Amino acid sequence: MKTVFETIKERRSVRTYDGNLLSEQHINDIKEYVKELKNPFDIPIEFVLLNAKEHGLSSPVLSGEEMYVAGKVEKKPYADVAFGYSFEKLVLHAWELGIGTVWIGGTMNRDAFEKAAGVKEGGIMPCVSPLGYPAKKMSIKETMMRKGVGADSRMSADKLFYESAWGQPLNISGDMSEVLEMVRWAPSAVNKQPWRIIVKDGICHFYEKKDKGYDHENTGDLQKIDIGIALCHFDMAIEEKDMQTRIEISDPGIEIPDNVEYIVSAKSNIYT
Repeated sequence: MKTVFETIKERRSVRTYDGNLLSEQHINDIKEYVKELKNPFDIPIEFVLLNAKEHGLSSPVLSGEEMYVAGKVEKKPYADVAFGYSFEKLVLHAWELGIGTVWIGGTMNRDAFEKAAGVKEGGIMPCVSPLGYPAKKMSIKETMMRKGVGADSRMSADKLFYESAWGQPLNISGDMSEVLEMVRWAPSAVNKQPWRIIVKDGICHFYEKKDKGYDHENTGDLQKIDIGIALCHFDMAIEEKDMQTRIEISDPGIEIPDNVEYIVSAKSNIYT
């Protein structure tokens, strides 16, 4: 069985599928897995499997997909962060089964997807993903999209992880180096990587470096979802090392730029 580190490094977004439905075994596996999915905020995320043809669902950036999974959550503080955390756990589990996914937040007929998923007043459906087996070869469209967003590259660690103060690069070593490398490789909307981590007194404080155009009434803040994805990678990587993380909302009061927002703090015995 693959380690979390191997799964994270190997997994990629898939936009070209082989046109086959998931096997009954894999459908049942996914259904059972999402029943047990939890996040550090204890905010329930409901997952709905949708047959693409039955509901007339598609996305112009995909080909060959036969099934989608939609995620729904009650609109409340930290719902988008919790959504990102839980949905990414499903994405990584699917990859371990040989199932491809890609986060879809905008390139779809949102009204059709929300109707099919049964989104009710007070709830939001931030993202969906196809669920399918990757085609043997990417389409030209997919190849160009990956190149356009730099899907196979990430920012360097010194631009993402800081020591005690904003902008002061973190001297990373030992187990934490591998954990933060898994955070660095987390997927994000158009590969913006909006998370920043300041490590102070052994606590990792997560921040959102905001870009305009990612916070919407009916989807939540897509970049906060990205923070949830990064937090998921952090938590899973810590757990892989047989250590524990305690997630808290406790702003340390570190001076930050105007376009930055404190999100959450993670205290782990990896530093003790």
